Amino acid sequence: MSTRALTTGVSDDEVLDLLDKSMGTVVTTDTIAGPHRGTDAGQPPFCVLLGPDHAGKSTVLAELGREAPEWRTLSVDGTLLAPEHALLNRLRRELVREVAPNGQAWSADFLTTMVQTAVVHLRDELLRSDPRVPAVVDSYYYKYLAKCRLAGAADHNPMFAWWRSFPRPRHVIYLDVTPETAWQRCREGADLNPLEHYGPQPRRDEFHRYQTDLAKAMWDEIRDLPVTVVEERNDSVHTAESIRRVLVDELG
Repeated sequence: MSTRALTTGVSDDEVLDLLDKSMGTVVTTDTIAGPHRGTDAGQPPFCVLLGPDHAGKSTVLAELGREAPEWRTLSVDGTLLAPEHALLNRLRRELVREVAPNGQAWSADFLTTMVQTAVVHLRDELLRSDPRVPAVVDSYYYKYLAKCRLAGAADHNPMFAWWRSFPRPRHVIYLDVTPETAWQRCREGADLNPLEHYGPQPRRDEFHRYQTDLAKAMWDEIRDLPVTVVEERNDSVHTAESIRRVLVDELG
């Protein structure tokens, strides 16, 4: 089932209400006012796969890599990084182990600077891509910017202005899951890192609250882009197929 809705000028609450009412559907929204200021002129065609923590994006990207090798998949997930980019794994480990839990020792700007290594890597890989080969980018800068804001970085941070100038995707596919489903997938907090919940320890209520705020912050970044919401399923193959159909429409 598919629903198309024109959502020009809607509020954050109305966007989230649209998501709440779309369980089990694929919902496409048209362009609405937002902060994205990049351009797609002269860039390789690409779409972004976005979603909350533990939505299953990496699993879907791996499935797409097997089923649709004609598209390039770009991610900083450790299971999808090329060996020559292993440094990003080490930086991520230090970020979540040393920086994120120690806000007294490290500023939100320092945390954002470390996160920027992943953001710039995704941009660099995109710009190095063959312009004839469409790409699917994991999260792009949207999720990273949202997490930095939740960690305390000001929205007027000059790094954010630079990220928002990056090439514009043709479409965003938002792979949605409820906070409770994500809580179960992370083994009730056992697999969480400090950038996935509020508070010093991963507790259910603080995880739910963080994921709700994260979703709002991500929607702030993509509200001027065409977005298709794919609701949660337990079957990654069928989820990947739903996403593949959207990608075929956009990337061919």
